Amino acid sequence: MKIQEVSEKYSLSADTLRYYERVGLIPPVTRTLSGIRDYSDVDMLRVEFIKCMRSAGLPIEVLIEYMALLLEGDDTIEARKDILKEQREQLLTRMEEMQKTLDILDSKIQMYEGKILETEKKIKIEA
Repeated sequence: MKIQEVSEKYSLSADTLRYYERVGLIPPVTRTLSGIRDYSDVDMLRVEFIKCMRSAGLPIEVLIEYMALLLEGDDTIEARKDILKEQREQLLTRMEEMQKTLDILDSKIQMYEGKILETEKKIKIEA
């Protein structure tokens, strides 16, 4: 699959895909005889994984480390698992913080909705 197709499929810019390759998040992509990147199914699985992890807030540096370990093979399974566990804990913490923020926002919205209803009732009574 060409870079433009991968870009559209995963909603990532071609520049982002080239950056991922440049920093080692994905190994150099095979190129056609004319030099055009031709993403394999494995390349696309890597892009999908990276996109998912970035959406969850994992830093590029952590992903670079993880992907480098992945390429080293099975001897790095424990190290990779440790990275994922640590990132999972950080994600849970962020989710808890976001839930607290959401709860506060919901409370404020309910407060304003209550005030609006009170005002509307007064308007109806006075009319």
